[in-house]
Amino acid sequence: MSIDYPQFRKLEGAPNLYIIEGPKHVTEWQPMGDSKWVVHQHYASDYPRYQWVSELLQGDDPVRFLNVDTWKRLLNERSVASADEIPGRTPYPTNQGLWRDNAPVGALTTFGAEARASCIFEVKSDADVRWALQDRDELPLMVLGGGSNVLMCQDWAGRMLHMNILGIQKVTDDGNAVEVVVGAGESWHAWVMHALECGWNGLENLALIPGSVGASPMQNIGAYGVEVKDRFAWLEAIHRDTGALERFEPKRCAFGYRDSVFKQSEKEKWVIVRVAFSLERTAPLNTQYGVIQSELQSRGWDRGTTHRQVAEVVMAIRQSKLPDPREIGNAGSFFKNPVVSKEVLARIQRNHPEVVYYPAPDGGVKLAAGWLIDRAGWKGHQRGACGVHDQQALVLVNYGGATGAEIWALAHEIMEDIVDKYGVQLVPEVNQVGL
Repeated sequence: MSIDYPQFRKLEGAPNLYIIEGPKHVTEWQPMGDSKWVVHQHYASDYPRYQWVSELLQGDDPVRFLNVDTWKRLLNERSVASADEIPGRTPYPTNQGLWRDNAPVGALTTFGAEARASCIFEVKSDADVRWALQDRDELPLMVLGGGSNVLMCQDWAGRMLHMNILGIQKVTDDGNAVEVVVGAGESWHAWVMHALECGWNGLENLALIPGSVGASPMQNIGAYGVEVKDRFAWLEAIHRDTGALERFEPKRCAFGYRDSVFKQSEKEKWVIVRVAFSLERTAPLNTQYGVIQSELQSRGWDRGTTHRQVAEVVMAIRQSKLPDPREIGNAGSFFKNPVVSKEVLARIQRNHPEVVYYPAPDGGVKLAAGWLIDRAGWKGHQRGACGVHDQQALVLVNYGGATGAEIWALAHEIMEDIVDKYGVQLVPEVNQVGL
């Protein structure tokens, strides 16, 4: 039998209050003195704790069921003295009722293609997410983070949740390794730079990637030999149908190349609300890419390199190749690097011995999509208000005023041409809304 969350409980004969947020998640309000609450957030990581959550759910003595109005009345009899600082874990919606109808959303995406949503709601907490999931539920739902991986090909005839759960909280620290929880609405680049400032290292190769923290595990973003999965601890997400909060650890996420379970079997079933990372003060540097080594040498940083210096080099490389979305609309790399068999590579090499490729898992090879597009003659191509960037053939750009449909038509023509010339099918990284 499906259970809708959250569920509200009280301890009989004592003031203790509980919100059961999912099959393994409970927030507890414990009395302190006559007028205060101490708030604890529990995750059932072992069987005894899981059994405790199950007993709360069942309402076994001495636990009593409460409706939400009674629970709120009892909660408001005291004020909070202290609470665990997990981003977004608050009991009340913060923006309840603040839908904006027929809202322009183009400016919320890095492509900047004009489009509208039937209604949009900015979520700042788990409670906001649950409220929005239940409201206007006759309309389809879309979750928008930083908008860096979205092409609005037409208006969105449904609800749009703009993710803005903020906050960064260190939850464990053994002197070297740290585990840090980050709200899904935080800027990815801002989080990377904050981590470096705190001496929490391991994400420096992913500096200056646009987008939000919540989107990073969905796409398993990566650059210069590092992927999110390498420093991922877990994430928490709310089920769209039941409101249950659940934790996804690495195996359950099924990470792949620019891929995860959230783009496959669990697509459009969850709203990611926070992500936890495992970082280290003494994390090994990852500088094996030649372009990073060359830039370090040119700056005289090739000896005694710091994590911050690697981040600065990565930012310089990205800025030299990729246009700033604030100046030219784009979503970074539009296509994935295709993974092909060695037989396909050998066929291409017969006519193009200079083709650029890299080793891939399972004995395959990864072709450089940018090289294929460049050699096919598309680099710098402009069609009306959109085109292919003149410094990086992987990047499609909106020079101003292009529609999402026009950008997608260009992308589709490029994909067809690459099939004709090389027999290789390119796959977009960017999600197209409206197709």
